Formats: sequence, C-alpha cells, structure tokens
Amino acid sequence: MDLRIDMPLVLLLLLPLFLYFGWTYFHERQRLKRSHIVVLTIRIVAAGCLVFALAGPYLLLPIKEEQIVYLVDRSASMNGTEDEMVQFIQESLQSKKEPQLAGIYSFSSTLQTEAILSKTLKEVPKLTEIKATDQTNIEQSLQLASGIIDPKKATRLVLLTDGNETKGDALEFATKLKGSNISVDIKPFSQPVVNDVSLKSFVSPQVAYVGEQQQLVTDIHATSAGQGELLLYENDELIHREAVELTEGTNVFTYKYAATAEGLVKYEAVVQVGQDAIFENNKLTSVTMVQSEPHLLIVNGYETASPIAAALGSQSIAYDVVAPKSLPNELSSYLQYNAIIFDNVPGHLVGEAKMSVIEQAVKNFGVGFTMVGGENSFGLGGYFKTPIETLLPVEMEIKGKEQLPSLGLVIVLDRSGSMQGSKLELAKEAAARSVEMLRDEDTLGFIAFDDRPWEIIETGPLNSKEEAVDTILSVTPGGGTEIYSSLAKAYENLADLKLQRKHIILLTDGQSQAGNYEDLIGEGKEEGITLSTVAIGQDADANLLEALSDMGSGRFYDVIDEQTIPSILSRETAMISRTYIEDNPFYPAIYNAAGWNSLFDNGVPQMNAYIGTTAKQGATVVAKSEKEDPVLAQWQYGLGKTFAFTSDSTGKWTGDWARWQNWGALWQTLISQMLPSYNDVAYDVRLEADGSFMITDPTNEAAFLDIVAVNEAGEELETQLETISASQVRAVVQAEPGLIFFRIADEKQAIYQAGLSVPYSAEYELLPVNNQLIEELTQRTGGTVLKEPQDVFRDFTTKGADRQNIATWLLLASMLLFFIDITIRRFGWNFLTNAKKKEPLVEEKTIPEDTNVAQLLKGMKKRS
Repeated sequence: MDLRIDMPLVLLLLLPLFLYFGWTYFHERQRLKRSHIVVLTIRIVAAGCLVFALAGPYLLLPIKEEQIVYLVDRSASMNGTEDEMVQFIQESLQSKKEPQLAGIYSFSSTLQTEAILSKTLKEVPKLTEIKATDQTNIEQSLQLASGIIDPKKATRLVLLTDGNETKGDALEFATKLKGSNISVDIKPFSQPVVNDVSLKSFVSPQVAYVGEQQQLVTDIHATSAGQGELLLYENDELIHREAVELTEGTNVFTYKYAATAEGLVKYEAVVQVGQDAIFENNKLTSVTMVQSEPHLLIVNGYETASPIAAALGSQSIAYDVVAPKSLPNELSSYLQYNAIIFDNVPGHLVGEAKMSVIEQAVKNFGVGFTMVGGENSFGLGGYFKTPIETLLPVEMEIKGKEQLPSLGLVIVLDRSGSMQGSKLELAKEAAARSVEMLRDEDTLGFIAFDDRPWEIIETGPLNSKEEAVDTILSVTPGGGTEIYSSLAKAYENLADLKLQRKHIILLTDGQSQAGNYEDLIGEGKEEGITLSTVAIGQDADANLLEALSDMGSGRFYDVIDEQTIPSILSRETAMISRTYIEDNPFYPAIYNAAGWNSLFDNGVPQMNAYIGTTAKQGATVVAKSEKEDPVLAQWQYGLGKTFAFTSDSTGKWTGDWARWQNWGALWQTLISQMLPSYNDVAYDVRLEADGSFMITDPTNEAAFLDIVAVNEAGEELETQLETISASQVRAVVQAEPGLIFFRIADEKQAIYQAGLSVPYSAEYELLPVNNQLIEELTQRTGGTVLKEPQDVFRDFTTKGADRQNIATWLLLASMLLFFIDITIRRFGWNFLTNAKKKEPLVEEKTIPEDTNVAQLLKGMKKRS
C-alpha cells in the first residue's frame, strides 16, 4: 500500500494555518485551560484534514493479477511464419503463473480476436482467417489492445512481428503509454529467405504524341540470378514479350515503343519467373497522355453497320465502333475518347456498373456524350433512374401521361435461398424502380416465391408508390424454388381485370418442377396477358424461361451480369405502353441555338417518329416536336457536354432528315459541340514518398484549381487538398494500389487529365526485420526484445495497483471534528467529560473577550 498526493503544493496552506494556531497558543498559553487546548487541537486537526483533502490524496492498493496480451502480425510480409509464431506462444504459455491472464489477438490492417483474456488459456487455438493482409498497422493494434485490457493491472503486450509497419506510427503511440501499467515486448520474426522477383518501378512518359517513340523503363529486382519473362501491355493488349536474363539485385530494361492509342493510355509491365515467393509485386502500371486529334466512340445497337459512322464518312473525326456487350469496365478505356455516342443501345446490355464509369468520365473528365433514339433507347431501353439518365438533358418520363392506356403489371420474383445477396437486392431495386414508373391509377401486383407463392402486394390499384416500394424492398430470402403455382397466381389475379395492357415479369435464378404452362399461358393470352421472363445466372432454366416468354408474346432476358437487372425491368415497364414512340410525321421546330441555325437555312426536313421524353430544367432544346417534346436537346453535366437526339439514325424514324444534304453536317456539328475544352497548362502531378500527390501549377494559381481523383471503377475518391504555395497543392487520396486518375480544372473549366499508378503495398516487398523500430518501441515502453519463450511471463517490474481516493474520508473527518467543536462551544466541556456528574470538578472562568482565543471562539459561536 502506498500513499500519494495529486497536488502536493496545496499542502503549503498548512504553513499559515500552523503559524496562526502556534502564535495563538504561545501568547495565550497562561490563560488557556485544558478545554481550550482540546478545542484548539480539534480545530487544527479539522483544518489539516480539509487541506489534505484539497491536495487529492489517494492510496495505491496492490493488484496481484497480471495481463499478457499476444499480438500476432499476420500481414503479407509475415507469410510462412505462422507455425513458428504459434509454436513460440505455445511454449511460452507453459510458464504462465496462476494470477496471470493471457489472451491472443492477430492483426494486419486491423485487430481480430483469437482467444480472449483469461486465466485458463493453456493452448493456442486455430487462428481464424484474416482477409485484408496488404497493410501492417502496429499503432492501431497497440491502441485497440490497450482498450481491451484492465488499465489498473500490470500489462505486457507481446508483439510477434517483423516491425515493418506500412500504416500508422507505433512510436508516436508509444509515448502515450509512458507512465502507464503497459509495457511492450517484441519477438522478431521474418519470412524465410526465398527466391523472389519484383518490379520496383515502371516508368512511361507523362505526355507523348501519336507515333512518337516512347521509352518504357522497367526496374526489376531479383534475390538470385535466373531466367524470366517481361510482358508489356497497352490498354490491356500485349505489345511486347521478351525473355530476360536476371542477375541478383537490380535489373533495368528499356523498351522503345511508338504510341498507337490516344488519350490517357494505360501501360502495364508484368514479370514472370518459375519460382517466385510473392506474386503481388510482379506487376506495375503507368499512364501516359498521348495527344492527338479528337477520337470518338460509337456504341452501335444495330446488328448492321453503324448508320452514324456511314453519315460521318471516312474523312471525318477518327472513331471506333463497338457493340454494347464489348464496352469496357475500366475508366481508362473511356478516357481514350473525347466523346461517346449511344446509338439505339439497350440499357440491359450495358449494366449500371459501366454506366457509372461513363457518368464519371463525363462529369469529371469532360468526355462528351450523346444518346440517339430507337426502339431500344431512352425509356424503352431501360434507362429510367440510371446514371445515364442522370447525365442526359432529358428525363425518361413523358408528358401527357393521361393519354397512356390503362396498365396492369404483376412482378413474380424468386426469393429462394440461391437468390440471397446481390441478386435479390438488385432484383428488389429493379422492381421498386418499375413501380416508380407507373401512374397512381395503374394496377400493380407483387408475388415473391420460394417453394410456394407469397402475395406481398395484392393485385390492385397503386394507391401509394412509397408504401409499395418499401414493401418490396423488405422482402427476405426463403427456401426452395417452385415457379408454376406463383405464375398461375399472377395470371389469376390479372385475368378478370378490365385493363388495356396486362403484363407479367418473371425473374428467377433456378429451376422448377414441371407444370401445364401451355394451357396457363394460352388462357392468359385470351385475356390479353403477356409474359416476359428473366433468367438470372447460369443455374436458371433458360430453355424453359425462353419458351415461356415466346408463348406469352413477351421477351426473354438471359442475365449473366446482375447489374443489368434494373435496366431490364425498367425497359419491360416502359414496353408495356408503346405510346413512348410518337410516330406521326411532323416538321420539328428549330430554336435559336448557337452553331445549329445555319444547317436549316434552306428549311427543316420532315421527321417520321421519335421517343417521348421530357426536357430537364436548365437544358437547351434545339429542336421540338409539334407536341413540344424535345427532339434535340443539350446541356452541361459537370465538365461534360451531353445531347439527346430522340429520333433514330437509320432513316426509319428520321425520314427526310436521313436523305437531307446536311445529314452528315448535323452529326459533325453535334460531335464538335460535344468535344471538351482541354487546358494547355502542363500541370505536373507526382506521387510523393509518403503516398500523397503533389500537383504543381506553373501559372501560380494552384489555390484556385478544382481537383478530383477517380479510380478505375469510376468511383470518386475521398481527397484532402492542402495548398503548399502559390504553385503547389498536396492531395492526400484514399486509394488502393492500382491506377488513379486526376481531373484538374481551372476557373474557366478547361480540363487537364493525368493518370498515375499507386504501387503495390510495401507488404509485398522482401524486407529485413526493422530492428530500429523494435529497439526503440521496447525502450520507450519499458519492454524488452524477447529471446526465449519463457521470458514472456517473467516478473513484472511495475506492479498493478488500484487507486483508492481518501479525500472524501478526510472531508468527512473534518466535518465531524468541526461538529464536535461546535458541540463543545454550545453545551460546554462538561457535556462531554462529566455528562454523568451533577457538578463540574473545576469552575470554568470566562476568558476575557479581549484575548485572541476568546475572540476566535466568539466569532465561531456566532457563525454556528
């Protein structure tokens, strides 16, 4: 037990207190009786207790229990050491004493529990799987472990690691442990020495021109000499394969290549060897801005040759024509182009993941975009509430909904166990989106089935869209799969309803028992009911579902990419009503829009048809129909310019426009207006050693730049900007290893693009044990570098203690003493000493009032 005081300076208050009472006693000692001396003593002790209480005294009571916490580093740099670490822990546990608690936790980028702190731990459990191994965060593991233990008990954190932290700062956190009951011991471990080949760097020029000879430089490190193969890719296409002779240490190879791709071009280097310890460090990417003439991407939704390409001719802007299914997933593939045209492209062949990447290319990198109409475009293409609708100047909804036929829709959704996860979530989202496309007076039914039908929404008028959407989104997965009874229920619900259009959409990923589908669907057709089917995944009975849609006069969709499900249901809901297509010939009205009027100096040709849409607020409508629906509209979306041409490109809908002398000039004008405005300023973007990016502006206006970082998947990354000087801005980006794209725009919205590669984590480098960190961490926390397993449970130099505050007790004692003092002055000394005697032994004499003690007593009496 140990007595300690928080604020010892407060005890200086005792000096004037003792001086005052000492002076009083010295000058009045001749006249003081025994009772006065007792009262004076009581007051001295009471005042002393009060001062001691203010000083914050406490007792430290020893705690016998001690805590030992093992922290096992299981990051990628520790591969191959797990058995050795487990053996060390197992041997050390044999030395554990009775009052000691032990627990085991493993960590990489975060901490997870293997065995909680307890006195009964004798064996090391099987370590659980750890997923994220690409970082080592020793600081966080120490911080979390210090929150698990009892801070009153003596604690030893035992780190089993190589000390190579890639995230956090363990030494900074160690300063916070100073003065605590926590010490850190470390047992160093490292990967066994093996053959490893790694790419240390891969460099391509930051800017180049088409046809210019570029130098692609690779720096390969090998732990031992041997044979290898170097592969170089341009936008995922192999451009060079070379057998290389590797010596131990650094190997530099340079390849000269004339750029053929344009825009932001991704180059990738891969090194392959027979025996390799770490595969993650064998690949690096680099990005080069290859400057050239503008380049257009035409996505052709027709099975024949692209009508737009034919209208442009061979002497126009350079373009590539691709099918919708061939669209890439990576942002870098779209940044090769200055503009994109979707020509009658069904949304379900694109999918929302690719739509999101395109939306980022338009919004943040200024890539122009145009959607051209047709039977598979706009609302009929399934673009309702998609990223593509977000960037377009028109909405997929149309005016004059009161003119639409009465509609009845029943969605039959598979909720079996195999649909659990993203398939069911996307299917529910798709169904909810279909509900939002309906009118309030339309009829809706929703059946979710597993081994039986569950009528989630009874077929009837859609009274509340919001309530219906919430109900659909609340559906949970169930058991097996039985299609027929659910489909029969949907037909039964629609059969007797007096509606102009009645439609069923069936979505399933499984197979079902046989049923009399022919009679069911035949009777439904007599009642005007149509059926479309969606097969989700490879396990679905595609043959049955396709046959059902054929019998039901609907459409069949074979879905491999789950992201396309929402577009399919949007398209199906739109297809119920063919009134989306306005097919009465008319002469579009042309409005005063810059760059367009000169095309129509000799008149406006007649147009046959278009898809009905609604212009968004803020959009510029260049051409309108007689119903004032937009035929050609444009607006600015982020940094990109987007257009909607609601007629088609084949001549079937455009009529005389396709035979018009300015038909090619129309497309040339549209493309020229789509092209972004690029910045001629050569901003320098570099990756710093600390992982941040430094952007240098030669015009010294760095503080006014708008900077956005986006990854390959089109996801905008969290970015913190710090202005270093008039010419430099530091960007701290939360990015995973791989390509990252920067869009830099000035106040005039002129765009500069740059791409950089975030290299693989240092976890995938063969590094020796970080002895410097290990030594310093143990010294700062009072720990040691362990050599033998039994050293883990050696005696603690600092014992745990429980702090007991005694200030309250001193205050109570002071109050009690003051109460006794008041009692004596109130009832006299005889009340305490001779309570049983009738007369006092000695007659008390009054102390003259002019004495100091008398004055003190009198004053205290008045106060009481």
